[in-house]
Amino acid sequence: MRMAVSGAHRTGKTTLIEELCRALPDYSGFDEPYYLLEEEGHMFPETPGLEDFELQLAYSIEQIATSDENVIFDRCPADMLAYLLTHSDFESFDLESWLPKIRNTMTRHDLVVFVPIEEPDLIVCPEWEDTRLRSRVDEELRDIIIADAWDFQVDFVEVSGSVSERLHQVLRHEKLDRDPSSGRD
Repeated sequence: MRMAVSGAHRTGKTTLIEELCRALPDYSGFDEPYYLLEEEGHMFPETPGLEDFELQLAYSIEQIATSDENVIFDRCPADMLAYLLTHSDFESFDLESWLPKIRNTMTRHDLVVFVPIEEPDLIVCPEWEDTRLRSRVDEELRDIIIADAWDFQVDFVEVSGSVSERLHQVLRHEKLDRDPSSGRD
């Protein structure tokens, strides 16, 4: 099973992935494209440009295309699309040429876990954080994943609450059916 954990920055995605990997030891977790590209030597500016998000999108598509089963991705092409849709230079992005690639890659996911910004917000953001951007990305992801605005037709689960509650919501999903409290494995 290929799973992606999706959401705006500072929503608890990475923490949830760590817990999922502990609960699902036969799964491998993959860091988000931004950090993997940094490890490979890419230098991102303080404020990433359109080409930086396109690079992350291409990396995400390649990462998923070459992955094995039983993986959990920190972010997926839907995340990169949400950041691109909110970028000030979006009109320069060739959405029509990317959509078939994004759609094809999204169909390879068996499950997308959407981690929204909750009300009240569970994550304390530093004062320097652009909370408007974070909210806009959250809204775009809600449209992309839940409202299926781009017809990706992905199976998803939206999680909320504490890390433990989020973990159990994912594990109770029909495709995993590994809720420790149910007595089934």
